[in-house]
Amino acid sequence: MSSQLSKQDLYESVKTLVESDAQLIHLAQHKLYTLFSVAFQYMLFRSTKEAGAYIIRVQDAKLAQKLARKSKDESTRKFLQQLQIPRKIKYGKSTFYLDFFNIASWNLTKNLNPANIKGSIIVRDTTEESPVKQIMALQAEAAMNEAILEGREEEDIKIDIPELPEDFYFSHLVEASPKSIFIAFDEVLEEGVLEPFNPTAINFPFIKKDVQKTISGVTISNDLDWDKIDE
Repeated sequence: MSSQLSKQDLYESVKTLVESDAQLIHLAQHKLYTLFSVAFQYMLFRSTKEAGAYIIRVQDAKLAQKLARKSKDESTRKFLQQLQIPRKIKYGKSTFYLDFFNIASWNLTKNLNPANIKGSIIVRDTTEESPVKQIMALQAEAAMNEAILEGREEEDIKIDIPELPEDFYFSHLVEASPKSIFIAFDEVLEEGVLEPFNPTAINFPFIKKDVQKTISGVTISNDLDWDKIDE
């Protein structure tokens, strides 16, 4: 495991989040596993003050597994490892849920009383296609396959998939949650997506900008993030 988040940096970062009265906080720096550790430890702290449901929504199971392996403090890694299979864990008087940008995985959280939702963390890999577009494509493919199995001719099949807003995985949860932290993996979301929700961007000073130098035609980063290299 590469360099861990120091207790002092973790404490100061969580304190910054505690002191923010923003409903939606946007973390867009390049240290994904560090940002997730800070966000998760904040939600753990919040859950001891405001009991209820806390939702962690991650792009997919692969990214969730990476977070469980590579987050920058041991307690976050252990908690997320335990959350992988049941996707629902009691912590004190609160309950933490894990779901993905997939409507099928929302069965665990879709019927929660919005009044019981006290916080959420949403982690998106912005290098991937819109999650809702992926969901709708999969739904259309499944409906087509079912119709073909029923013996209907392909040219006669009409697929009626309800349109969902492209940010549905995000918007309906943020609207229900009194405190949400959005972490954009690798790059900032396309312009305009967050504005309707009046986000507050927070940068942590101990995370330095990625500065690059070119030496003999080779570009070397001063802040090479080895965490992003898969094992």
